[in-house]
Amino acid sequence: MTAPVIRSLTRPTDLAAIAAFLAEEAADYYLLAEGAAPGPKAAEAFFTDCPPGCDPALSHRLGLFLGDRLAGLAELSFGFPTATDAYLGLMILSPAARGQGLGRSFLTHVETLARTAGSPRLYLAVLQANPRGWAFWTRAGFQPTGVSRVDNEHGLNHVIHRLVKPLHP
Repeated sequence: MTAPVIRSLTRPTDLAAIAAFLAEEAADYYLLAEGAAPGPKAAEAFFTDCPPGCDPALSHRLGLFLGDRLAGLAELSFGFPTATDAYLGLMILSPAARGQGLGRSFLTHVETLARTAGSPRLYLAVLQANPRGWAFWTRAGFQPTGVSRVDNEHGLNHVIHRLVKPLHP
């Protein structure tokens, strides 16, 4: 297997690759989360979406590459739920890249960025309807915060749970 490379993504350079990845490799997640395949605006949203109160310009937009093929995306923001916290808004791997330890490597990279920024905790949200995601995050040391909500944005009544992992130096 080719050694993975993780690098920052930019709109001018990587938008087309992100759009293709979302349509071809992440459709299963979008079908679960939104009830439909990702539309043409999903790649643009990758560069602008972030949690409330966060500055998208300060977020990390990351790609995990196997050779020249984009095999994963992650978005890391700062300032939610408190000013010092980090928030992993998205981390997704292509089906072919799952189950090989690449998710753990990608997460380790994200955690290093959060620690370097001085964040004491890393938060994320997981859909209750995604038991494989829940299992991955809890194996990686994330714990429920007790904060959950029902999201009906796409008419699916998803229960979303917030998880947290302390980031020790």
